[in-house]
Amino acid sequence: MKKLLFLLVWWLGGCAVAPPAGVTPITGFELNRYLGPWYEIARLDHSFERGLSNVSATYGRREDGGVQVMNRGYDDRQGIWKEAEGRAYFLGEPTVGSLKVSFFGPFYGGYHLIALDQDQYAWAMISGPSRDYLWILARTRQLPLAVLEQLLQQARALGFATEELIWVKQDRDFSR
Repeated sequence: MKKLLFLLVWWLGGCAVAPPAGVTPITGFELNRYLGPWYEIARLDHSFERGLSNVSATYGRREDGGVQVMNRGYDDRQGIWKEAEGRAYFLGEPTVGSLKVSFFGPFYGGYHLIALDQDQYAWAMISGPSRDYLWILARTRQLPLAVLEQLLQQARALGFATEELIWVKQDRDFSR
């Protein structure tokens, strides 16, 4: 029974990290340029971020070669900041924007950069392991309308429900 449970957990974990069919992570990725703070501009709704505004993600290097992930958001109803620390590891070559990330013990989910401003690293669009997960991030609290339209068009073409995106209120300094 233990062996069967281990295989089930291993199989489910493996399925949860691959990008959705037809979604290709970017190439030419440079982790050092991606590190640091990002504002969450938009996201598809999920219980783990529900009710949060001023959401940010800060990425740093881990001693084990992985990526430290610190997500932070303000719970307007409770009037408090909430944080979640995770870790991420590349699924293959570090020049491909495809990682697995965990906030909950041994369980990992996919984190796939599907669009990135490769000149300035000023904005990024990330998919999870299915089309139910999508985030638009930026180094600033807002993005130019032309960039947003381009990202939304790409996300729609890939089958994401862009009409369901939550536009994240960014009116507090995420450094506290």
